[in-house]
Amino acid sequence: MDTPWVIVILAVAVVLLIAAGSIRVVNEYERGIRFRLGKVRTKPFAPGLMIKFPIIDRLVKVSLRIVTMPIQSQGIITHDNVSVDIAAVAYYRIVDPLKSVIAIESVEAAINQIAQTTLRNVVGQHTLDETLAETDKINADIAKILDRVTEEWGVEVTLVELKDIQLPETMKRAMARQAEAEREKRAKIIAAEGEALAAGELARAADVMAAHPVALQLRNLQTLVEISVDKNSTVIFPSPLMTTLEEIGGFLSRESKASDGLNSIIEAIKR
Repeated sequence: MDTPWVIVILAVAVVLLIAAGSIRVVNEYERGIRFRLGKVRTKPFAPGLMIKFPIIDRLVKVSLRIVTMPIQSQGIITHDNVSVDIAAVAYYRIVDPLKSVIAIESVEAAINQIAQTTLRNVVGQHTLDETLAETDKINADIAKILDRVTEEWGVEVTLVELKDIQLPETMKRAMARQAEAEREKRAKIIAAEGEALAAGELARAADVMAAHPVALQLRNLQTLVEISVDKNSTVIFPSPLMTTLEEIGGFLSRESKASDGLNSIIEAIKR
């Protein structure tokens, strides 16, 4: 093989290698930041094909997609001096690729650290009951603070969510006892309200029966029927019925005495 052909082949290979190193593709969800001799191009490259010069140019690709960043669990003292372990998750995205590259070295590490600090400060201003009941408000407060801080980095924090709240075992037992006592209190209140309603109905029924004695007699008969259904051997006489029987017995006794006196007078006249 002749030397000129070797030189040509080598030259072509070098050109291809340089071309391969000079051509870059920026995806739809990315923006390209080019540094030429250390100076940044003020306008990021849009998605598509980009050509850079070897050695003098450096390309940094920045993703604009939303990033999910977990915030590791950490011990936090609430406003009422209760120690809890809270883990969270933050969602953010880069809105200014140029700032995210120039203003800060590592966006993810910076947001992770500031998120942990902000989470501890915000939760520390609330009591345990508020932390458990007002998670939406705490999430919004944390996201607002983070968004204000990260704005200088070209980052927008879209959402922060408290993911897991771990309570001490002693606090869990105390809350269980409190919940049980609360349920017992509601049960007693409901029972007392039922007794009050029943007493009112009984009072109205008593007024009706006092005004209408026949209604009382009918109620007594109904009670006797209900008792007889159970096949009891005991016979129960209502008190009004017993009073009536006593009055009938007294009447018969008086009539018997009057009859005996009349018979004595008749015998005396016959003599």
